[in-house]
Parts: sequence; C-alpha cells; structure tokens
Amino acid sequence: KSLCVNLHLAENLNLTLEERKQLAKASVEITAGRTPVIIHVSTPGTDQAVELAHHAEEIGADCVMAIPPYYWKPPQEGIYEHFAAIMSATELPFIAYNSPLFMDGVGVSTETLVRLLERFPQFIGMKDASHNWEVYLELGRASRKIKHDFGLFVGTEWVIPSLTLGGNACMSVFGGIAPRFVQSLYQATMEGDLKDALELQYKYSELWQIAKVDYPAPTKAMWEIMGRPVGNPRLPQRPVSAESKNNMQATLDRLGLLHSEPQGW
Repeated sequence: KSLCVNLHLAENLNLTLEERKQLAKASVEITAGRTPVIIHVSTPGTDQAVELAHHAEEIGADCVMAIPPYYWKPPQEGIYEHFAAIMSATELPFIAYNSPLFMDGVGVSTETLVRLLERFPQFIGMKDASHNWEVYLELGRASRKIKHDFGLFVGTEWVIPSLTLGGNACMSVFGGIAPRFVQSLYQATMEGDLKDALELQYKYSELWQIAKVDYPAPTKAMWEIMGRPVGNPRLPQRPVSAESKNNMQATLDRLGLLHSEPQGW
C-alpha cells in the first residue's frame, strides 16, 4: 500500500505549483513514514516537472510519477527526453504513467519503455490507464525482460484483468471512499477466489460508470456522502447536482457500501 499524491483525482491540473508542493509536503509529514508516499509531478513543461521532482526529494517523498507532457502531443523522442530529465534530476524511484485515452492518443511505446529501463535503474514501474489489455500485456512483457520485478499498476480498480495479466496493484479511485471494498476485491483476486472477486468487480464497474462522468466531481460527492467532505471541484469542473448526489447515495446503499465502510475521518 502507498499514498499517491497530486494525481488527477486531486485536481492537480487546477492547482498551482505552490499548492502542489504544499500538498506533497503535508502528505509526507502526516504519514510520517507509516506508508510510502508517491508524488505525481506531471506538467506540460519539463522544467516544471523537474522542479516538482526536486521538491519531492527534498521533503522526503519515496517516489515520483509522471505522465507524458499534457497538450503538446510529443513524439516518442520527446517523451523519452522528458522522463529522462526527471530521472536525471533526482535519485528517487520513478513510475511512468501511460494514459493515451486521455492524452489524445499519446502514450509510452514499448520501445521508449525499454530505452528508459536500460538507462535508468531507478525506473521501477508503470501505471497503465490505456484500458487496452493488449497494450498492458506488451508493456509487462517488454519491461520484465529487462527488470523482472518491474511494477505494473492499472489505472482505477480493474483488479481481476490486471492481476491475472501479471500486474501488481491498482492506483485506486475508490480507496478513500470505500477502502474495505477495494481491499476485498484485491484480496479475493490474489487468493484466486474469482467467484467473489467477480461480484466485487461488477460492483466496481457500476460505481465507475457514475464516477467517470465529469470526473473527478462525482468522487468528491461520494467522499462527502461517506462523511469525509473535501469540498467542491474547482472550475471548469462543476459540483454534481443534488439529484445526482441523491442517486449516488442510493447506489452506495444498494451496493452495501454505505454501512459497511468507515464513516467520517
């Protein structure tokens, strides 16, 4: 288990660099070594990503993570140089983030992955949010020829396909909303209890159909329903309507999560 800070669930794109640094520092201080802290340092420009990586190392974070630069649609050589600059600037372990669905088709190729692995020993893993299991499998196959313990993490809780295709874990969307549910899904899959795991995976899929619409606003409403308010999203995201929030609460109740999960902080 680890804490991933300043990912898109936290609206990192709507935060200033200073706010991101404050969140990173507070996370390291509050966890106080009880769990590893991974800091997401992605920005459209390489210099700013390097600045955030430097800061993560200074405050005592355990790892940094980055996606290819936003908006610019760089070629693979640009992605390689972007990641190389971040890893050259810090000794912290590094996790790449592949999300071509949300990056206008720009992803990390297996060739770029291999080049980076051959150069940087601190390159320890990849979060893949392609939702393409052929891509996921190829990334795992290519990386583990070079580093047998290379970590492969799926974006969101698609745990059954991820783990059965050699993945290690997921970067959780619902871990702060329904932590027992997420842990049960992971544990059932790891233990080979696929009947129970599939029932839980179906529950997740139903939740994800709600959460992914105008993401991450619905997740903030779910946090509030569970007694852990984190405020409304910043513009241009908008908070969900009262009707949508009531429907979410009814869904959480019907799925058995409203009363089986911890309430409040």
